[in-house]
Amino acid sequence: MRSGTDDSDREASKAMIKDTSGQDTVLVPSSTKRLKLPLLIGGCALLVSALVWASLGTDSVSKSLSRSDITTAKLFVGTLTRDVATTGKIVAANAPILYSTEEGTVTLLSNPGDSVNKGDVVAKLDSPRLSNQLDQAKSILAGMQSALERAKLDARRGQLQVNQTLDMAAVDLEAANRERRRGELLIKNKLISEIDYEKGKDELHKAKLKFAHAEQEVALTKDTLTFEVKNKALEVERQTLAVHELERQVEALNIKAPVGGIIGNWITEQKTRLSANQPILTVVDLSAYEAELAVPESYADDLGLGMEVELSFGSVKLMGKLSSISPEVRNREVTARVQFVQDNSLKLRQNQRISARVLLEHRPDVLMVKRGAFMTSGGGDEVYQIEGDLASRRAIKLGSTSLSQVEVLDGGKAGDEWVISSVEPFNHAEQVRIH
Repeated sequence: MRSGTDDSDREASKAMIKDTSGQDTVLVPSSTKRLKLPLLIGGCALLVSALVWASLGTDSVSKSLSRSDITTAKLFVGTLTRDVATTGKIVAANAPILYSTEEGTVTLLSNPGDSVNKGDVVAKLDSPRLSNQLDQAKSILAGMQSALERAKLDARRGQLQVNQTLDMAAVDLEAANRERRRGELLIKNKLISEIDYEKGKDELHKAKLKFAHAEQEVALTKDTLTFEVKNKALEVERQTLAVHELERQVEALNIKAPVGGIIGNWITEQKTRLSANQPILTVVDLSAYEAELAVPESYADDLGLGMEVELSFGSVKLMGKLSSISPEVRNREVTARVQFVQDNSLKLRQNQRISARVLLEHRPDVLMVKRGAFMTSGGGDEVYQIEGDLASRRAIKLGSTSLSQVEVLDGGKAGDEWVISSVEPFNHAEQVRIH
């Protein structure tokens, strides 16, 4: 009975409450709204695709850099001039040091900075010992010269005596010949005995022997006297050479400038007692200069005599050649000298600082690029190559370097554009967008 009553009540309620269908209104979209709908859908699609691309490309393009923050350069083929940049100073090519020739007291006649000509006396040494030796040698020479003159007189006297003996022997020989002729006449007429005749012949033979001996004595005496005089003359000549040598040594006490220029500096003090071969002062030749360079030790094996060197004196540049290379290393540097053509317009000064570039070699047809920070920041093994708006990481191999270029052995070709600034901002990414 209760169930039937409930069903009749629900039917009555439905009849009393109406639905909202009568209040609904059908709206028709306008033509403008129909056109905007596809555009909205397309923009959403592009946004979704960009988000998807960014999420998918995270591994290849991880960041972007401004083009103003990097420096780029293109690879090209040209002549690579391998060089060494260094510094140095101007030094006099000829700056001799003057030394004391003997032991003595020095008197300096020129001050540092004074101009001198070649042959000017710049210092004097006082050596009483050497002066005394010269006086003694001159005295000995005078005695020897007197002995030589005496020997010449003795030779003349001796020569006169032997000549006298020879003349007397000649007279005796002539008398003996006359007696022989008279004896022959007398023996022919039988006016003398045979004994007397033979005695005359003996006298003639004796006279001949005496004359022959006299001639030999004259010759021997002449040779002896000539030898004695010659020996005395040689002694005089030897002593004359000794005197000349001492005179030279005394003259060398006047220290003369070997070149024209200026006095560099005193190495000793005024009125100092010096020993032999002790330095006194320097003379700087202003007519010839050289450049003295300090080349790093790592380039020592690459240096060679005759290599060209570019020297810079402020805004002036000129070329020179290596003239000498020191065999020793000091402070990890090798000292080298450079000769160059002198020019009065250069106005060079001693110890003037200069910069130089030693040209080690010239290699044509070399693929190269400008030097940059990428060589150190990338270790010389990697670089970023610009292709449009992307910078791609490339493995490279570099070779010889010059002052402004570096050789590219592998990893690029002529026309490629590389980032030559530091690669640290790229953080080893494979690709970086450049905007």
